[in-house]
Amino acid sequence: MVRPVIMWFRQDLRLHDNAALAAAVATGLPVLPLYVLDDAGAGRWAAGGASRWWLHHSLDALSRSLDKLGGRLILRRGRVAESLMELASTTGATAIYFSRAYEPFNARIESSLKDVSQARGIDVHRFAGTLLIEPETIATKDGKPFRVFTPFWRALQQVYDPRAPAKMPARIVAPKEWPSSETLADWQLLPTKPDWAGGLVASWQPGEAGAAMCLGDFVTGALSGYAGTRDRPDLTGTSRLSPHLHFGELSPRQCWHVIDLARQRSPKLDTGAASFLRELAWREFSYHLLHHWPSLPETAFKEAYAEFPWEPDRKVRQLQFAAWSSGRTGYPIVDAGMRQLWQTGWMHNRVRMIVASFLIKHLLIPWQDGAGWFWDTLVDADLANNSASWQWVAGSGADAAPYFRIFNPILQGQKFDPHGAYVRAFVPEVSRLPDKYVHAPWTAPDDVLARAGVRLGVTYPRPIVDHDTARRRALDAFAKLKSASDD
Repeated sequence: MVRPVIMWFRQDLRLHDNAALAAAVATGLPVLPLYVLDDAGAGRWAAGGASRWWLHHSLDALSRSLDKLGGRLILRRGRVAESLMELASTTGATAIYFSRAYEPFNARIESSLKDVSQARGIDVHRFAGTLLIEPETIATKDGKPFRVFTPFWRALQQVYDPRAPAKMPARIVAPKEWPSSETLADWQLLPTKPDWAGGLVASWQPGEAGAAMCLGDFVTGALSGYAGTRDRPDLTGTSRLSPHLHFGELSPRQCWHVIDLARQRSPKLDTGAASFLRELAWREFSYHLLHHWPSLPETAFKEAYAEFPWEPDRKVRQLQFAAWSSGRTGYPIVDAGMRQLWQTGWMHNRVRMIVASFLIKHLLIPWQDGAGWFWDTLVDADLANNSASWQWVAGSGADAAPYFRIFNPILQGQKFDPHGAYVRAFVPEVSRLPDKYVHAPWTAPDDVLARAGVRLGVTYPRPIVDHDTARRRALDAFAKLKSASDD
């Protein structure tokens, strides 16, 4: 009897540039591709609603791709180690191949698997592939983890090996008999009552083919002007690759290789390419932080911020969080971002900073609350990026924005959405206002509001807080925190 090996898919839902899959196939033995849905192992960080929608379609795409190579995706739900050992026991599998994951709960899952597999005499082979470099690869001159991005970026460039990504296997050896499998329908990952995913369906194509198409469109489109347009939500100026990277439908090495090759062929792409690769490195930095500081998603990176004086009135916090999360704050750029998030499962990065700053500094609501909302509603919900980014805005993170940097939602809208195209797309209530007033409807004269069909407090809310008042309150809170930490 020829005994198979298991290829355990995780956040590497692709066939190209997948070192674990290539190694499993290279054994020449039958390969059992497996995905395990382990909500219990993930705990509070089990995938949110939008991510589960994406996961369903990404697994469906992977399954169809494996079928073409002679393989078949086996689905199991439960604890990872138990599911893997049960499959190994029933099939006689001798080894497990997988790509490393870096979230704290995934590190615990890997540790548990190592212990169980050793006891059972099953070989376990772990591979890199979801990052450009492993988090332990680089350190400061003192041998410590980096806390500032720029020196981290310099060090990464010195050690990164830009070799070409590996090709997909030509075929997969199948076992004589396939083990049983659950179905995607069994898992009920898609929303039904109500089905709120219409906007996601219209906006995205999950899967490896969709990722390749997205990358190709970016290279031939927005890349040339990326450095100048990436902050403009009214323009198609970003890559939109984040969910594909999170689910591993595309590796960061593939991104680097394609972008670098494009700029070699066309010097006019150099500035945009350099800017994009730097952003790709911010993703690496976030994982570097999460690996070395696993409490990053829950506690302030800078310990002094643990005592920040948030809004003390629970009822006020609940009402204002509800207004923020539903896009009813009365600040159009904030509301547009929150509605884009709900409709499409994604939000432009500049607007993410604006809405995060508004929640934390205008409303004095803890950054953890906002990060939790993003976790459930983003198709690219990524524990490292989400946690590091929210802490950056809050001022409590590594290399963070200074505490006194409080985004003015009116000026941010006027600067990055100068003609109001982004706001008009997601906040139709104010779409007929002139550009001059679209980011601050309450400043428009009564006759202008009437002609635009805007009735403040009726068709569109008045601002839930005054910007100047909220700014002063936030600065006072930060000053008290600083004074307490200095004592």
